[in-house]
Amino acid sequence: MQSAVQSACFRQLPGCAQTCTRWYATSNRRSVLRQDVSRLPVHRFPVAKPNDTRVYVWGLAATGALGMQTSLKKQAQIFTDFVQHPSRLSFAEGRHTVADVAAGYGFTVYVVEKSDGPEVWGTGINTDGQLGVQKAPGPHKKPLELTIYPAPIDLSSAKTEQRNRVVQVSAGRAHVLALTDDGSVLAWGNNAYGQCGRKIVADEDYFRNPVVNTIQLEEPVQAIECGQDHSLMLTKAGRVYSCGWSDDGQAGQGRYGLIDTPGPAEGDMKGERILKVSSSCDTILAINDKGDLFGWGNSEYGQLGDVAQDNPQINIPRYLPFAKECGKIVDIAAAGSYCLALNEHGDVFSWGYGILGFGPEVQHRPTPTRIPPALFGRNEFSPNAKVISIACGITHSAAINDQHDLYMWGHNRYACLGLGHKNDQFFPLKVALNARVQKVTCGVDHTITLCKAFV
Repeated sequence: MQSAVQSACFRQLPGCAQTCTRWYATSNRRSVLRQDVSRLPVHRFPVAKPNDTRVYVWGLAATGALGMQTSLKKQAQIFTDFVQHPSRLSFAEGRHTVADVAAGYGFTVYVVEKSDGPEVWGTGINTDGQLGVQKAPGPHKKPLELTIYPAPIDLSSAKTEQRNRVVQVSAGRAHVLALTDDGSVLAWGNNAYGQCGRKIVADEDYFRNPVVNTIQLEEPVQAIECGQDHSLMLTKAGRVYSCGWSDDGQAGQGRYGLIDTPGPAEGDMKGERILKVSSSCDTILAINDKGDLFGWGNSEYGQLGDVAQDNPQINIPRYLPFAKECGKIVDIAAAGSYCLALNEHGDVFSWGYGILGFGPEVQHRPTPTRIPPALFGRNEFSPNAKVISIACGITHSAAINDQHDLYMWGHNRYACLGLGHKNDQFFPLKVALNARVQKVTCGVDHTITLCKAFV
């Protein structure tokens, strides 16, 4: 029986009852009964595979080194000179699994896993053939001096077994080294100083006729490193071979000038088992299996300490005793005017001249000085946090801690620190990245990271 209020409502507003009836009927049709809950779609968060990789890029975009533009039309509409925040690179998703990456001077090279074996891809400046022969689409197909999106680099002219797989790349100012799984080294790009390990040819056109050279050494190579215009190769036996520009002694072969034939860099390293060698400009650092530090090349800013008092250009590897204060060194990074070292306890040391990580008032340190661990995430909540790897360009530095967080500091050319602005950063600051950083590589004005997803 209807209540008096309902009856009055129906008498005064005869259409109201019909409206309510339709509303309730519609509501009942759309409602889900308890027994039908199983038919509701279940939301699932995407879970990444263990081998899935992500690449984040930032810094100067005008050279094409970030590889973010897919067409010239889009470039004209949304192109920006630089990217201030880490941006996820679409190229590295889906079909292209990136296994290694290296940032050069205005260009980037990648090792891309394919079903039939790895390939080397590149993007950015190509004025010296550092990206091989890249041609514009269309009937004329003119060679390109700059690309805005990664493209494969043809290495078929190299004199090596086709089954050899490229596992690592390194990039200098205008040349590239690639390491294969059998310990061979491929080199291409500018060879004006012999950095590709072949005879220097006067007036050679590296852009229109790029040459891929296979560097022949006495023993297989396990790691490669490009300086500005020189090349370093670390063999499985722990010996260092070098070639290229050595006016500051970069080759470490006991002489200056141009060296186009790879040879051993020995000096105080002779008989030592070297584990890593580092160079981004014209100073070189190396560490052995005992954690001792060696160095050669340019020491105009005190990068090599007292061993360079008489001559700031050291042309043979020297043992650097001032590094004893660091303890056992496990990683190194040599910038343009300063150096970094990481010890087994996860502490980072810096010395030389520049933005060293101690604030705006400290521009020079003659000996390795520890950067406060709190700046890399060590605090009361994470008392055991430590840095596990370091890297640098010419004027900016990076460190990855055991939580795979990235910290950066230094000159912020074109926002290459990824902090959302272009101001210099005088002490390490965490970069906002939505992934676990595995590797960071620094160019002169851009930065690339190889990452894993959180889940």
